[in-house]
This record gives sequence, structure tokens and C-alpha cells, in this order.
Amino acid sequence: MATKSQDGRKRVLLVDDHPLIRQALRKTISREPDLAVCGEAEGRAGTLAAIKASRPDLAIIELGLKNSDGLGLITDIHDRHPKMLTLVLSMLDESLYAERSIRAGASGYISKREPPEKIMEAVRKILAGEIYWGERVVGQVASRVARSVRRASGSPLDLLSERELEVFELIGTGFTASAVAALLHVAVSTVESYRVRIKEKMNLRNAGELLQAAIRWNVAKSNSCQLPQVEAELTESLGSPSLPMTRTGSGF
Repeated sequence: MATKSQDGRKRVLLVDDHPLIRQALRKTISREPDLAVCGEAEGRAGTLAAIKASRPDLAIIELGLKNSDGLGLITDIHDRHPKMLTLVLSMLDESLYAERSIRAGASGYISKREPPEKIMEAVRKILAGEIYWGERVVGQVASRVARSVRRASGSPLDLLSERELEVFELIGTGFTASAVAALLHVAVSTVESYRVRIKEKMNLRNAGELLQAAIRWNVAKSNSCQLPQVEAELTESLGSPSLPMTRTGSGF
């Protein structure tokens, strides 16, 4: 459970690259007598600096940051400050990103479409030590668990860790190993290790199959609004004849 600041209020850090969103959140939180905004940030570097300076109890984070990867940021926070709480407040499709956010280390996920009182409900539940998911996400997770009991899934969501899935998606975007390493702030050898594990877990024989599977996953995900549809498309494509290569020079 989160601790209180010296004046008794719990400290909240706002992470969003839209000033108007931060302003609206600050205004909402200012109405709560036991909460206080202790800082704001727009990206990874600013967030980590703000955490060090203000020691927040909770960070409210947008995943779709312009110059930073929100899921990677949550992973970094969880690794560096394991007792700190994070709530994702995002416009990204919760059917695709809510469970991934929890796996990365977040304590909850709520859509920006929700009214302020729902957002405050999520904040308070997380500060009380609970995990917060919207009703829609709870139903989807339950359906996924039921499906996994009935059959083994070939979906990257089930097979890969959060970091492996992040690398997998970057491969499908056409990034080289060195570019992936730079984006994730890791060594190239670390990316190559992820690549090997991804191929093993997904039963892919070579770099070509890895690249094609990653491209299919990205295309299926971008064209789908529902997680089960994304999983079905990828599972079907992995069992179909090879598609033409749509990108070259990826280094994978």
C-alpha cells in the first residue's frame, strides 16, 4: 500500500505529452483533500527524473507518448522502484493494452473516455493496494482464460513476456537489432537473446519466419478492435503458406 506524504496527502505524478490532459487531471485531483499532484512529465527521461525528485506514491501514465514507449517506461519504473504504483490512463484500445500494462508492472488501466469520478475510483483502489480493470477488460480476460483451458494458444500475448512482445512488434515494424537496442536502452546482444527466445517460444525456424510472423501480428493488431480477432488472425496466418516479404533489411 502506498505511503502518505508529510502533509498526509498521497502524491501523484502525471505523465502525458498533452498539456491539456495534465491540466485537466491536476484540476480533478486538486478537488480531492487527500491527494496532491507532486509533478508532471512528458516522456521517459522526465518521468524518471520526477520520480527521483518528488518520490510519488502513484504515477498516472499515458501509453501513447510521442517520444517514449509507455509500456517500456512502466517496466523501467517497476524495475527501479518496485514499490511505486502506476495507473495507465490512455486512449489506446484497452482490449489490446490493459493486460499488457498489468504484465509490465502497472496496477491498473482505465480509458480516457471514462468520467473523472471513475478515474478517481481507479486511483483510490490502486492506492488501497488493489488492481483496477474496467468491466470490459475483466470480461475479456475471463474469456481468454477460458479459451486457454480449452486449447493451447499460439498468440504472442500468451507465449511471450512483455519485453519479448515489445521486441517482436519492433521487428515487425522493420527496426534493425541496433535500432531496437537503442529504443529499449539495452545492448544489441540483449536484443539478439530476445530474438532467440521468441523463435523458440513461437516455434519459428529462422529469421525470415520471425519477421513474417511479426509483420502479420502488427497488421492484424492494427486492423482489429478486439483481442480475440487479433489472436485468431495470427494463429491462422502462422499455419498458412508464407506471405511475401513486405520489408527488407531489418537485420533479423
